[in-house]
This record gives sequence, structure tokens and C-alpha cells, in this order.
Amino acid sequence: MNPAITDTAVQQFIRSHTDKDVTRILLSKSPFPAVSSRELAGQVESRRRCEKKLPLWFSTEGVYYPPKISIEQASSALTAKYKSSLLTGGSVIDLTGGFGVDSYYFSLTAEQVIHCELNPELSAISAHNAALLGAGNIRYKAENGISRIASAEAEFDTIYADPSRRTSAGKVFFLKDCEPDIVSTLPLLLRRAPRILVKTAPLLDIQSGLRELSHVSQIHVLSVKNECKEVLWLIERDFEGEPLITCSALADTETRSFSFKASVEREHTTGEWFPPGKYLYEPDAALMKGGAFKLIGERFGIQKLHQHSHLYTAGSAREDFIGRTFTINEVSSYKDFSKGSQLKKANIISRNFPLTVGQIRTKHKIAEGGEQYLFFTTVHPDKLVVIDAAPVRGGNRK
Repeated sequence: MNPAITDTAVQQFIRSHTDKDVTRILLSKSPFPAVSSRELAGQVESRRRCEKKLPLWFSTEGVYYPPKISIEQASSALTAKYKSSLLTGGSVIDLTGGFGVDSYYFSLTAEQVIHCELNPELSAISAHNAALLGAGNIRYKAENGISRIASAEAEFDTIYADPSRRTSAGKVFFLKDCEPDIVSTLPLLLRRAPRILVKTAPLLDIQSGLRELSHVSQIHVLSVKNECKEVLWLIERDFEGEPLITCSALADTETRSFSFKASVEREHTTGEWFPPGKYLYEPDAALMKGGAFKLIGERFGIQKLHQHSHLYTAGSAREDFIGRTFTINEVSSYKDFSKGSQLKKANIISRNFPLTVGQIRTKHKIAEGGEQYLFFTTVHPDKLVVIDAAPVRGGNRK
């Protein structure tokens, strides 16, 4: 951590160059003897990445930014705020502190937070920024969080961990392959705290996680702008039973949630499938990840097009739907579409269809963008169709 970066003139340079070309900054001579061009470019690039993801850090003067990889790995302000709402107060230890976003929001709810981070420089950066943000109840420890838990007899109200994959190879991964290994250390963690909160990437299969973890009382699937961001696992020492799954679509102005139990979803009878009506409903990414495909129809009063398509229809608009709502303009068989389409540009969605979005674009020479939305999907009874639809702006939840 270079203290010269916190000088007023350097900070003014970083803020005034946020919209400038980072490469030009990198290749130009630094106007500051104690700060290199590479450092300036790194600060500008990392600050730029915080504008929407971490607006509080972006707008606070004097913030010291870590390398961009740490910004990419950090929780967003929206997901961190949500996690803090799951706390019960008291004391929290963050085993994988990183840039300190989660620890900061924990500090707004908890009485005491300990931030553990193996990288001494990242630990120092997080501590510096916490002081600027007024978080005086966070202690920073540049050490291994699991080792601290193992060597100390102290107990906490909540232990938080964000384990990372040891390798990025392959789409499928298991918690036991992550660092820290929550699976093997779970008995130790539960001796030190009655509640463990674990964050995982959306790639982790929910049923796979349940096979590896015990005492899971709640699972929270979080999305932002229709992109699944995190899966949270709340583990409670004394809990035995089936966890409640909550799928939450987060936005600056509201959080829309759908809760259910997997056993109820499995036992639910879908009934018959329906042809496309006046409106088309595409569930939010959090609901898709959570897997409440049958219950969605019952709760919102909409009908499914096909068992495996996960698209729904109805004759009326539902303002409470969690996802995107479209008005259906036309429904064509895929065969007819292939023969007669002259379309050059459209937004394409593929659901339960033999071709991916990329393959559809290549085959039909359709560029991305425009105002038109085309859903390539399967309707009952196993008929390939193309649904031309327009988003309902008031009910288009992203």
C-alpha cells in the first residue's frame, strides 16, 4: 500500500480521470514522483468498476482501491446489504475478508466484526477505507481465518465465509474443492458459532451443496438485473430438517422474494400445459436457479407452456410477477419462421430449444439488439415455435 496515493492531489487526479483512457494514463509519465503511472492507472480502473457496484466507495473521497481482481471478487453493495439482514447482531467474524464490503455492511448490524484476510496489503487497504466510511467496530487481522478460529477459544454469534474455487477448470465444482474447505471444518465452525453464513457462486448446484453441508436452515438465491449473483447458505447448529429456499431479485428501490421448500415443489402437480395467450412470463434468474418451476404457476396464477420450457402465459398482466413480462405479438412454428424470416436484428432468448442463442444468430443471420424480442422454445405437445413479443415496461422486472 503506497501512502502517497492518499495525498489530496493524487486523489483529485484519480477522481478527475475516472472516465479517461486507462491505457493513456499507463503510457504517460506520472505527474507525481511517489506514484507510478501503473499505480495511477490501476486506481482509476478499479474506481471505475465501483461506480455502480459499490457507489458508497466510489463517492467517498480518499478511498484506496485494490487491484481490479479484488473489485471483481467483492460482493456488490446490494448483495452485501442483503447478507447483513440475515444477521442477528452480536459478533461476526469474516473468514475471507477481501476488500471488506461484506464486513462493512455487517458492521452496520453487528456490534463487533473481525475481518480476516491473508493478503496484508488488502487487509490494510480495507482498514484504511473502513475508517473513511466511519466503521469503527471492525478489527482487521492479516491472517488465515480458519487458523484464527482453530487457535482461539472465542465464540462468535455468526461466522461468515466466501470460499473460492482452487481451480477455475470446468463448470461443475464442489464445496470441498474450495478454499477455505467449509465441509471439513464445519464441525469446528459450529463449535465456535451457532450460525454460519456461507456464500457460493451460482454454479454450485443446490442439491450438491445440501449433500455436502449439514444443518442448513435457509438457502438464499440472489439476482441483480436478472443475473444470478450469489447463493447463500445459512447453517444453524441446532437445526434439523428441510431448508427454506428464498429467491430474491435485488434492486436499488426494492427486493422481491419468493420462498418455498423443495419437497413442496416436488410434490406439486403441474396439471395441463397451455398454448401462448396474451402475455408471456419469463421468471427471474433467481427463481430459475432456485427451481420453483411448478409453484411459480400456482403462486402467480399463470400457466406453463411446456414441462421443460420454464416459460409461462396468462390472459392478464400480473404486476407482482418476479421476472420479465411480455405482450405476445405473434406465434410462429419454427419451420415457418425458418422459411420466411427476413429479420436482421432482435433480442433472442432460447428456452428448451435444440439451438443455443449463438447458433440461432449464426443460422438465421440475426444481429443482437433492437426492440424486438424472439423466444425460441417448445410448447405442448413438443412443438418448436418462435414467439414474437414486446416487453411490458411497467412490469418488466430486471
